[in-house]
Amino acid sequence: MTTTHFGFQSVDEAEKARQVRGVFDSVAPKYDLMNDLMSGGLHRLWKAYTVQVANLQEGDRALDIAGGTGDLALAFSKKVGESGQVVHTDINEAMLSTGRNRLLDAGVVLPTMVCDAEKLPFGDNYFDVVSVAFGLRNMTHKDVALAEMNRVLKPGGKLLVLEFSKVAPPLRKLYDWYSFKVLPRLGKAVAGDDASYRYLAESIRMHPDQAELKALMHKGGFGHVDYHNMSGGVVALHVGIKC
Repeated sequence: MTTTHFGFQSVDEAEKARQVRGVFDSVAPKYDLMNDLMSGGLHRLWKAYTVQVANLQEGDRALDIAGGTGDLALAFSKKVGESGQVVHTDINEAMLSTGRNRLLDAGVVLPTMVCDAEKLPFGDNYFDVVSVAFGLRNMTHKDVALAEMNRVLKPGGKLLVLEFSKVAPPLRKLYDWYSFKVLPRLGKAVAGDDASYRYLAESIRMHPDQAELKALMHKGGFGHVDYHNMSGGVVALHVGIKC
């Protein structure tokens, strides 16, 4: 039996996949509302910056992995136009369905599919940009997923990893208090689920920090990797270029 971490727990790899699925099945209906409440709306600015760095052009192809409720996919679709393509994916069917419905409500029809980032069903050298926002930390084999993202990118293509990271030292005590005391109570009050938001806080602590993720992306085949801290390191945008 191969074990991995689910938050602070050590679990079998297959069990982690089941438990992560349960988390997102539970939070999907209130996901957007909770994001606004948890971040004070800052997640919208983090994603807007990600779209700016993506610098997609008319006719480009983009793959949004762990695309959830479709924020990035919607923004990307406006950049690539009718001659481009944006593929909206998530491994969790409940999240994907919520996102697809939101896109349709906005009048946007995109290819949408349940997709495991560790086994991407796309050809080599196909996309100009691949993005994963707040999803990499939930993946069991991050190295495998990053190598797959590299494979499907064109040479010179760009990977954008927007993820919670390690906050600056002066903020850590306050951030820990908020994460472990306030966040689960907020989840209980709004989404009727404190456990999923306790897992969120734990999963952030188990995720590679900025330098570790940069090194992992290099190992995944990206020749140039840089990162941009936002909100004191609460989140970081890692940018990898396939050389």
